[in-house]
Amino acid sequence: MEADTQVELVAIPPGRVTLSDRRTRRSWSVDLAPYRLAAHPVTQELYARITGERPSTAHGDRLPVEGVNWWDAVRFCNALSRREGRTPAYRLRAAPNGAAGHRGDEDDSGVEWDRDADGYRLPTEAEWEHACRAGTSGPRYGPLDEIAWYRGTSQERLHEVGGRLPNAWGLYDMLGNVWDWCWDLYDPEVYGGYRVLRGGGWFDEHWSCRVAVRRRSHPAFRVDDVGFRVARGSAAGGGDGTAGGCGTRPAPAG
Repeated sequence: MEADTQVELVAIPPGRVTLSDRRTRRSWSVDLAPYRLAAHPVTQELYARITGERPSTAHGDRLPVEGVNWWDAVRFCNALSRREGRTPAYRLRAAPNGAAGHRGDEDDSGVEWDRDADGYRLPTEAEWEHACRAGTSGPRYGPLDEIAWYRGTSQERLHEVGGRLPNAWGLYDMLGNVWDWCWDLYDPEVYGGYRVLRGGGWFDEHWSCRVAVRRRSHPAFRVDDVGFRVARGSAAGGGDGTAGGCGTRPAPAG
């Protein structure tokens, strides 16, 4: 764990994950190199320390930051990288309206992922699902009431990170509490620049809190059950719209 930023990363082993989309009835496999993924969603305390902002509707240092859009998450990753003396993973270019790098930026042409950078980034959805499954093959990595804050357990409110059981690799809140932004475009031919959301949130029913569920949102939209977690390291073969990865602890064996 980095002393200043207090980002706890879990070393995720390499593997192959098969993704599927119920809407299009297609599936595809992705081979992944090792990478690191945060054990928890980014908290409001960490977000405020790095950005100086507290955008969330609910308030609490240990609550996941929410009310952040995809661009906010990308800019946070770069700011966190600079804080630790790392090379930022994202290059933000000037959009046609000159808005790139500022709140409200809506143009996907304004960002590139530097796969050689050692900085923080958003996970690809393949990385997210591989890490969420943690070697399991079912719809969830454990009994939902024990692992997730969702509509059946949350009292319809946000909860502090780490309050439910982790998966076998030591990752918390992979299902429920807040949806996680991923790097990937959802389906650019149909939805343009909409980005992938994974994991389900505190207000969702049980059917939304499954490992394989894919949702989408415009990268400029901010919602009170959407947050993110950071990754670092390799990202081989992430799929459409993807790009490549503290103290780090290994995922538990077995």
